Amino acid sequence: MHALEERAQALGLYKGQPLANAQAMVRELCVLPADLKSDAALLEDIADWCDRFTPFVACDGADGLLLDITGAAHLFGGEAAMLNLVRGKIAAQGFAVAAAIAGTTPAARALARFAGGHIAAPGMEARALARLPVAALGGDDSIRRALERAGLKTIEQVAARQRSELGARFGKGFVAELEMLLGHYDKPLDPRRPLPDLSAEQRFAEPIVTASAIAASLAGLTQSLSGVLEQRGLGLRVLAAAFFRADGVVRRLEVRLGAPTRDPAILLRLLDEKLDALADPLDAGFGFDLIRLDAGLAEKSQNADVSFDHDENARWQTHFLVDRLAARFGEHRVLRFVPQDTHIPEAAAAPVPAQERDFGGEAWTRKRQSNDPPRRPLRLLQKPEEIRASFPEAPDGPPAFFHWRQCRHEVARAEGPERIAMQWWQQDGPSRDYFRVETRQGQRFWLYRDGQFRQNGLAPRWYLQGIFA
Repeated sequence: MHALEERAQALGLYKGQPLANAQAMVRELCVLPADLKSDAALLEDIADWCDRFTPFVACDGADGLLLDITGAAHLFGGEAAMLNLVRGKIAAQGFAVAAAIAGTTPAARALARFAGGHIAAPGMEARALARLPVAALGGDDSIRRALERAGLKTIEQVAARQRSELGARFGKGFVAELEMLLGHYDKPLDPRRPLPDLSAEQRFAEPIVTASAIAASLAGLTQSLSGVLEQRGLGLRVLAAAFFRADGVVRRLEVRLGAPTRDPAILLRLLDEKLDALADPLDAGFGFDLIRLDAGLAEKSQNADVSFDHDENARWQTHFLVDRLAARFGEHRVLRFVPQDTHIPEAAAAPVPAQERDFGGEAWTRKRQSNDPPRRPLRLLQKPEEIRASFPEAPDGPPAFFHWRQCRHEVARAEGPERIAMQWWQQDGPSRDYFRVETRQGQRFWLYRDGQFRQNGLAPRWYLQGIFA
């Protein structure tokens, strides 16, 4: 048995009981298969919806949620009003819910499961929990049965025993959990989502459904968030938007920026780009009753000193274009190349997201002067492709003609060889002899001869690596 309702528990059934035994005790037992994956997804959805009350939300087992409401209860009329509001709204969605408020996580959990609706004032957890059964301690059932056999029926009776006695019988972990339950100390809550640096939100007395109302709300929120950022001298790198629907559905989207920005017009334009590019358009359903903007990553932003001979506006326009493309197509699709410390052609550059700044310090080495012909092709194949080469006259030089992709190319001119060896730690690795060749049709290719086969006394293989413009 994975879970039971109250009527089943009243009949003496319990979790973990074999199904055959339960059906023998209650003949007309209604049994449904457990779907743990769907239950976990549903709990995550409820946790997303609870973000409207506090950003400190964590899952507690398979059927519980923990909300740290420190500093947030006054926004909802106090702890009692907030407790009733949370329970009422979740129950209105068709869920059976029990909730409680306490100063520590184990105390809140115990009160919610065995004294729902109770509020324990800070430092009063021990008094609130005194009459609860030892099952409220949680943990292993064997510990609960051992406590009951010892005549300890309530938490008050367990708390009255010596800690050394309890530690010797049940271990230090049980004693630590008991101390947290009684409110002596607590562990910090680990929220499901990273906490934003700054937030701006707007709640609506009546849910909004029209696009114009949503756009007006986003415009006002970006203005508010930008004002706070300007006061603190910060700029955004990650902007997250959350849309809370009245029926409990939460829709989230995120926009990343390549440089710290607090201009509300830019932020609003990027949000519009993200909304327009959604494969599943934003559905207001019965309306949004809360819209929130989070500054996921805020950094120091200083006004740049612009000189007369530097086109700072063009640079910012480029950044803005990259941000717009990334918002519409995804940051993993807008890439740039950064140099790598290697002379192997296919490894000389690595693609990274264009908005990522951790790879932006390296400078490209100039390979030729302004009047020199290109030494490297502008286009390199993703992987060198093998060709069939023929050498009627000079087998050690470039081929007279070769076949590539079912086409025959006759070589009219060639330059080389240029030998490129492998990395120094691969002393026995093969070297490559590169040639720049031009065909009779005017096409220019970059070929190389693999030296591995020559070292083994075999005919070398030839590959086409790139194409000149």
